[in-house]
Order: sequence, then C-alpha cells, then structure tokens
Amino acid sequence: MYDNSLPLFSGIQGDDNLQSMLVGTVMRKIKSRTWKKQRYFKLQDDCMTIWYKSKKAVSVSDVEAIREGHQSEVLLSIADEFPAERCFTLVFRGRRGNLDLVAESAEEAQTWIRGMRKLIENLENMGEREKLDQWIGDWFKKADKNNDGRMNFKEVRDLLKMMNVDMNEHHAHRLFTMADKSQSGTLEDDEFVFFYKMLTQREDVLRVFQEYSVDGQKLSQSDLEDFLREEQLGGGQPPPSDTGTWTMMNAMTFDGFLMYLGSAEGSIFNPQQRGVYQDMSQPLCHYFISSSHNTYLMEDQLRGQSSVEGYIRALNRGCRCVEVDCWDGANGEPIVYHGHTFTSKILFKDVVNAVSNYAFKVSEYPVILSIENHCSIEQQRVMAQHLNHILGDKLLKSTLDGKAPIGLPSPEDLKGKILLKAKKIGGLEESFNGMVEDSLTGEVSDEDEVAEIDEDNLHREAIHRRVKKSKQRLSKELSDCVVYCKSVHFSSFKHSRIHSKFYEVASFTESKARKHLREAGAEFVHHNSRQLTRVYPSGFRTDSSNFNPQEMWNAGCQIVALNFQTAGEGMDLNDGLFSQNGHCGYVLKPSFMREVEKRFDPEMPQKRNGYRPVILNIQVISGQQLPKVNIKEDSIVDPLVRVEVHGVPMDQAKQETRYIENNGFNPVWYDTLRFTIHTPELAMVRFVVEDYDKTSKNDFVGQYTLPLSCMQQGYRHIHLLSKDGTSIPPSSLFVHIRITGLE
Repeated sequence: MYDNSLPLFSGIQGDDNLQSMLVGTVMRKIKSRTWKKQRYFKLQDDCMTIWYKSKKAVSVSDVEAIREGHQSEVLLSIADEFPAERCFTLVFRGRRGNLDLVAESAEEAQTWIRGMRKLIENLENMGEREKLDQWIGDWFKKADKNNDGRMNFKEVRDLLKMMNVDMNEHHAHRLFTMADKSQSGTLEDDEFVFFYKMLTQREDVLRVFQEYSVDGQKLSQSDLEDFLREEQLGGGQPPPSDTGTWTMMNAMTFDGFLMYLGSAEGSIFNPQQRGVYQDMSQPLCHYFISSSHNTYLMEDQLRGQSSVEGYIRALNRGCRCVEVDCWDGANGEPIVYHGHTFTSKILFKDVVNAVSNYAFKVSEYPVILSIENHCSIEQQRVMAQHLNHILGDKLLKSTLDGKAPIGLPSPEDLKGKILLKAKKIGGLEESFNGMVEDSLTGEVSDEDEVAEIDEDNLHREAIHRRVKKSKQRLSKELSDCVVYCKSVHFSSFKHSRIHSKFYEVASFTESKARKHLREAGAEFVHHNSRQLTRVYPSGFRTDSSNFNPQEMWNAGCQIVALNFQTAGEGMDLNDGLFSQNGHCGYVLKPSFMREVEKRFDPEMPQKRNGYRPVILNIQVISGQQLPKVNIKEDSIVDPLVRVEVHGVPMDQAKQETRYIENNGFNPVWYDTLRFTIHTPELAMVRFVVEDYDKTSKNDFVGQYTLPLSCMQQGYRHIHLLSKDGTSIPPSSLFVHIRITGLE
C-alpha cells in the first residue's frame, strides 16, 4: 500500500480536533439569508482534503485563513438566527468566494476552527521534501482508480497524461518495469516513489552539479563555495548542516543540491529584500503606495456586487489606499456603491468597521481612505460620526506634533494611523491660526470621478457647464477629519509649482495622466517629488480591466489605483512591485525621483545624472510540472516562456523562447534572451508561461513578476503563480541570470 500519512501529521493521534474531523460532522452551508443547507463535512485520511456533499472537496492548501463568528457579509445577514460562536468562515486564496458554515454547537465550531488552523500551520511548516512527498501522494491517489493502494500499468499511463507527460508506451513500460522491483506487475509504496524520481530526473541540474563536483558524486564544502561565488555571485549562503542537504562527511549529495536550488535561497527573489528593508522615514510622497480603485466592487463597474469583502481582501493583500464612494442612503445612513449604476449597495459604517478590523493585519503602515463624497450635509455628519466613533485613535485628526507642518510625515511616523483623503474647507495652516470660521458648513468645488468620466467622453460643452455651476457644501465635521490629504482640482504643473501645498492631492484618470506624461514627463516627476498624486482607471473600463501601472510609476505617481478584483498583467505588476519590503504596501522611489533639484525625464533616461544602463541575460533552461490548462484528457501543454521587461518607454520589451511540443512535465529550452535596460531602478521583469496554439490565442499557464532590483543572479528557480497570483507548487522554471554593466 502507498502510505501517504506524512511525518507532518504524526501528531494526529493525540489531537482530538483532528480525530473528530476525521469522523465528520453535519454543518449548515450558508450562501444567503434564504440559502442554508445541511451538508456532511469530513476530513479525509490524507489530512489534506475535506469532502462534503456528492464528493465536493475543499483542499486545505487552498484555505488562507479561518474567521470566527459573524465575520462575513453572509454570516452577518443571518446573525439574528445563529449565534456568533457557532459560525465560522473559510477564506480561500486568490479570488475564490468564501465558504460560510454554521456548526450544530459552539464546541463543534471550535473543533473545526482549531483543527483547520492546526492543519494550515502544519502545511506552512512543511519542508521541501515533505511537500514533494505530499505532491507524489496526491498523484498516486488520483491515479489509483480502483483504490487498491497499488498501480497497474494502465493506471500509470493515465497518470502520465494527467501529469502533462507525453511519453511513448515503450519508454513508459521500461520505467515501469525498472521501478517494479517486486515484479508483481504493479507499483506500490517505494516503487511508485522510485518511478516518480526516475520520471523527474533533473538532467539540467545534474549538469551544473557535475561541473562543480570533483568526483561527480558529491560537492565538498569548497566545491559549493566555488559554485556560490562563481555562479551565484555570492548570492546565497551555504545551507546549515542540519537541513538534510549534507551527508555525514560534510559533503552535499545531488539530492541535497537539488533541494538547495529549490529552496528560498535558490529562488530568483532575493530573500534579503522580502522583509522591510527600506528607509521608512521619508515623506509619504517619496513612496509608491499599493492602491485600489472602487474597492467595494467584486466584479464589473455597472451591475457587479458591492461587498465589504472587497476591502478585507485588498487590505489583506497589503493595499494601503482604498476607495469609498459615499451616497445618501435610507434612514439617514450613508451607503457605498458605484453611483448611477446597478451595482449593489453596502452601508458606509460596515466599510469603516471592516477597515478598522483589517487595516493593520498585514502591514502596520498607514492606510489612506480615499473618499468620494456625494452625500448631503446631514449624512456627511453621520459619516464623520462613524469615522470618529469606529476608528477612534486610529483616525488621524490633527498634525502629528500639533504644530503647523512644513512637509508630509513618513510611513514610520504614521504607523497604525488611518488618513482621510477628501475635500477640506480651507487649508491646513488656517486651522492653526484660527482662520476657519466656526460655521458648520463650507463650499468646495465639486470635481469628482463622474465629471472626469464625462470629460473622457469628450462631451466638452456639457461638462464645462456642469463643473462651473457645481458647488458642493461640505460639513465642518467631515472636513476636520482631513489632515494631510486634501483633494484638490489640478490646473497645471506651473500653477502647482507656485501655489500648491504639500498636503494637496490631485487625482487624474489614466488618459489625463498619460497626456501630462507625454507633454511634460520631467515636470510630472518633479511635481510628484513634492506631493501625492492619484491615478485611476478610465470610466470606459466598465469591465473592471486595468491599465498598466508601470507608466504611472515612471512618472513617480504614488497612488496608482487598480481594480484588485481583476487578475492579469496590471495586478501581476502591482503584486510584483509590492512583494518586496515586507509586503507592507510602501516601496521607496529611486533617489532620482525624490530629489527636488534633479530632473528625471522617463522619456529620456540617458540624460539623468548617474545614468548606468545594464544588460540582462536570461537563459531559460527548463520547466517543471507545469499545470494543465486544457481539461481535455488527451491534451498536453506545448509550453513557451515569454519574458517581459516593464519600465521606462525605452526599456519596454518582450522576448520568447521556442515552444516545446507536448511536454508540460519537464520541457527543456536552453534559450537565451537578452535585454538592454536603461533605468534598472524602475524595471519590472515578468515571466509568463503559455501553451502555444498555432490557430488561436495561446492559453495562460503561469507567471511570476518581480522588480529587477530584487533579482538574484546565477542558477535560480522561479516558483510560478496562477492567474490569481496564488502559488501552484511544484510548477517552476529553472533559469540562469546575469546582469552586467553596459560597457
């Protein structure tokens, strides 16, 4: 029998929660106030899957977190029916919907909550080798159709197809016979592991190993040091001797070398740049800030669902600027939705509650609430009450030292604080010299996104008439909640240079921002070295698609707002840029974009002081266990790798490898791609794997995006991500990276 009870779960006997989960429980699955069905939930023996109803399964590795109580909109909607202690929510990775459950008793709920958390923790602590065993076990179970714990040749052949391997029958049979040491005509236990190891033989890594090994069998300490110095250019430490990669004789075996190259040290992303490593004490305008557009939307911009979940998901991804569109609602309660559309509506106070609860779970640095205010004076007062009451001390209500400020504070200064970005009566200085009258309202001009959208549509006359006469009344209570982020209308860079204050924030649609970039790139960069700018998607993007944020980062725009709910290139670049610096949502801009006296023009990077272009050489060597994209039994992937460089216009480039026919399991390319990069400090590199199709558009297989500045050189593995940005182990690429100065 193939034994898949991993060392990982050796503590299962002593764990009452897991024992109960293995027996199973009846719970209610809740989809809405009216859809509540009983289902039998049972943890499978592999401790990796939970079955319910007609073999629907939840994989533990897909669960990101467990929320206790009424912590989702669905469970809040039935709070009067089921008490919080019986309710919990499974939150999945990526953009998959939550699973809301109600147990029969509080004890039963706790059993599942504690048990699930234990399973997730065990998974997170799994070593590379255990993960591989787990993966092998998963395949064994999928292939063992008759559940007899052994595999005959037909099952093995079907398995190869499932695994994306196109192997001729003769070769497959030869491997099968070699693995079947007991000559029983079936593979069991270690025989299957041996078969898998032969199947996944890494000739590409063996080549490198043998090049540095004196006897071709092992690497001594000094062999490995040579490899790290010459190939990895000092990038990476030799693994400690207790990691299972060394033999008793202080030498590294091939298996150890392979494990080392598959670990975080051997990954393309420099582990030293994973945590917070940048100076966090500079003014806010010196950072790129992870930002979301219409955060409340889960789908499209016209009739999609609005949800508090949108805020929770964005904040949990490290987003630090969320958008709230506020309108008058029933019973004096302001609501949030995309005005003048059929999107559903949620309460403003529920949004503020979610922000209060989730703002600082993954990052302690400040969150900006970008308010688009369409409310009457009365409901603006209610908004101010909710902000003050719910956020309490987290809401920044005055300058940090109580004095009239001379510049923006830093993320470090503002840790744990929530800032409001909205219209304000008068300026920041006036609140210090008693200039703001004590009247309860003031007037501000009303330029909101709706006006901007019309301008995009070029209905010139109509829009001009509308903006001129449109004055909005603002309640003093709401105005007082705005300190460092006063929303203002933008006239021109010249006007800003002379008149604008450091705490004023202008917003541009992507098309307006592009126009300024084309006409005055250096001016735009200079403007952004002094104050914050927000850029958001054009009103034409009713499908919630995204623009390429790189263009806007090239101009130094900090708050580049994207539709977080939409997967694709835009969000890949955003995830890539903010995957450094502790996922904290703030990334320090390059020094030449922060210095007011220096002029950087993204259109002419070679003109800047300290211009040092580089050559990026990428040898794409091989791929490992790429996921199947086509569900059809017989289809095998024909993979190719495209490497994209995103940066200043001169650096934008794409190159592809050949495609390999019928091999998603272990394709080998050895293709070299070469890029010249003029502004390496701004460059992002995106690796995309596609399934080649000569008759239609290629299918997406996986991707990985990172800043060039975080890339390690030498032989590296790239652990691929799905379209949703979640990991798809053990799918990877093996590459060799060299970055050299342009002589």
